Amino acid sequence: MNARQRRGILLLLVSVLLAVGAFAGVLAVINDVESKVGPERTAYELAEDIEPYQEVTADQLREVSIPERYIPDSAVTDLAQIEDQVAVGPLTEGSLLQDDMLSDRPELDPGQQEIAVMIDASTGVAGKIYPGASINMYAAFRVREGEGDQAQETEVVQLMVNNAEVIEVGDLTEVEDEDSNATEAVPITFALDNTDAQRVTFAEAFAEQVRLALVAPGDEEEIPADERTYTIIGDIVGAPHTGIDELSP
Repeated sequence: MNARQRRGILLLLVSVLLAVGAFAGVLAVINDVESKVGPERTAYELAEDIEPYQEVTADQLREVSIPERYIPDSAVTDLAQIEDQVAVGPLTEGSLLQDDMLSDRPELDPGQQEIAVMIDASTGVAGKIYPGASINMYAAFRVREGEGDQAQETEVVQLMVNNAEVIEVGDLTEVEDEDSNATEAVPITFALDNTDAQRVTFAEAFAEQVRLALVAPGDEEEIPADERTYTIIGDIVGAPHTGIDELSP
């Protein structure tokens, strides 16, 4: 074996050793990263935006795998955690879902009952009413006063229910009015005591129009009795109330 052949073999051996060393270095780096990252765990992120107090369901989420050491303790890792849960605030697509973003559905208090009514979508809801909200319900009536030729009609707006709790807001539904004209309404379920349930039913059955007013959280004040009935006459004469009896069952 001449000198050139010996140099060739030596270079080949050096190349093999360098390759083995590089491979070992790569394996060491991979093992180091895996030891630092650790095993992965399944979590869930929002696949779409969710409005406050809207129910959170599995089809609104997507599964993601995250290193266990990087998952916060509050992260939702089991779909059983979202059963009967609603969003406590606006949830943004792509956010990691955590249990402090959720709360239980509103429940009935002792003495309350659920009652659902159809509310005109354009005048009574406007997309602002949500489960857990407090609302005031107003109803507009035409009241006939007097008899015979002396009878007069007066337009009255009456506060029917003060600070009613919304339990559920249904889907937009097409309904027909008394003249068979198609209109859109939303079924809204309230938690009410017996008297307020009767007032709501009365308004739905006999009022010319029903409107809901959303009450700001923390501002649920009782409206005084002398401010619950309104007519334009009261404004004209400057009277604090109309003198018309409250329109309750």
